[in-house]
Amino acid sequence: MAEAIKVLNTVAEKYNHKFVYHYCLAGGAAIDKTGKCLPQETLDKVLSADSTLLGAVGGPKWDNESPENRPEKALLGIRKAMQVYANLRPQKLFKELDSPLKANIVGSGIDIMIVRELVSGVYFGQHSESVENTEKTATDIMKYTENEIKRVAKVAFELSLKRSGNLLLVDKANVLATSKLWRKVVGDMAKSYPNVNVSYMYVDNCAMQLIKNPSKIDVILTENMFGDILSDEASAIVGSIGMAGSCSIGDGSRGFYEAIHGSAPDIAGKDIANPIGMISSASMMLKNSFGMFDEAKSIERAIELFIQNGYRTQDIMQPDKKLVKCSEVGDIICSYIIGRSWCQATRSGIWQQLMLIHTGSTCNLQVYCVSNIKF
Repeated sequence: MAEAIKVLNTVAEKYNHKFVYHYCLAGGAAIDKTGKCLPQETLDKVLSADSTLLGAVGGPKWDNESPENRPEKALLGIRKAMQVYANLRPQKLFKELDSPLKANIVGSGIDIMIVRELVSGVYFGQHSESVENTEKTATDIMKYTENEIKRVAKVAFELSLKRSGNLLLVDKANVLATSKLWRKVVGDMAKSYPNVNVSYMYVDNCAMQLIKNPSKIDVILTENMFGDILSDEASAIVGSIGMAGSCSIGDGSRGFYEAIHGSAPDIAGKDIANPIGMISSASMMLKNSFGMFDEAKSIERAIELFIQNGYRTQDIMQPDKKLVKCSEVGDIICSYIIGRSWCQATRSGIWQQLMLIHTGSTCNLQVYCVSNIKF
């Protein structure tokens, strides 16, 4: 998170903006201080902000918390309260990086956008454990409404129009009633998008095709749990889960931004984590919530230069490349932002307030919420 804030501060300096960071608690740190994974004070601040930038929330320290007070529940609670129902997870392989897949499989490259429904499905259904006839039993309910599917599908259709025009719905319609509803709703909506080619694939086959033919996949639309799993798989084939950022949006401009990796307690405190996913998430925030397209592009280009000029964190290290620490990545990317087209800043100053929320992950990551934009 610290590296993403370095980058935001550099963008603010270059483009004559001002970001103010507000700090509050969520996840493990909130449990330690308040006993609750998501204090009402934090939720109130998130809902009054214009956007939220979130770090990892968990860690083994809190494994024995009750199911309703696990650190991950803070993440789900914020998503639900904000109603950010469409989670966009771009997965792109830089040509300079290695994929675990063979070159002939990578082909012309990998550039996938996964659109995941985020605030419904089995993660938000009823969960129960009981004893029936002396045998332990557990139940998890997956439920979707037509409107929940329509609103996220619209996001996927619109994205497809801006890309190749190909949309892949991933489901399990041969087994699940919810998947059958997804197919019906998306099929009906496709009639309004004649320039989008819609195809369908079962989730188990999609997991295989991501390994066998990733270059043939462009935009994936899927429900919550399938999207969670497939996006983690996709991040592995593009080099590292540390490279992947994400954007979660709803009906307005307010968004929820986070790297898709977890808290990684095994590397905590070693200064070897890859912060590019978090930096990319900050770039997506500027573009999608604030309309700062030039600013976001400057970050994207700086990340490209970081890779092209041979800098690597440990997770993407290659022979004869320059190994850098996590704490150095932001400095290098900031230098590229400042060094390119300083004179492009043409807008008047913009005042932003960002709320800094400590998530209590083992890596001491944090959340930032942006509020009160003034043009």
